[in-house]
Amino acid sequence: MEMDQDTQGKIQELQGREQNLHSLVMQKQAFQMELTETGNAITEISKSEDDVFKLVGNIMIKADKKTTEDDLTKKKDLLSLRLKSIDSEEKDLAEKAEALKKEVMSKIQG
Repeated sequence: MEMDQDTQGKIQELQGREQNLHSLVMQKQAFQMELTETGNAITEISKSEDDVFKLVGNIMIKADKKTTEDDLTKKKDLLSLRLKSIDSEEKDLAEKAEALKKEVMSKIQG
């Protein structure tokens, strides 16, 4: 069956959107993992009564507990904000891809 150029273009656009969506999901997973690790670090620091150490490059240095906890909390907030943004972008992209998919399917079947 021969498809017109408009339909072929829409199929290519759909494939591009699906690739973008896949990439976005991978980014989201990486941010979620980092957010979990940061949350775990905050929990451990808050439980600790001893000195706190952090990695700087390839060495571990003693760090101020309060400053480290504040830095991790800021990082956690930033990661949460970024995840919220990715969720919104993912939802928008998925809706547009679905609408395009329906359009392409109706042209192919009709």
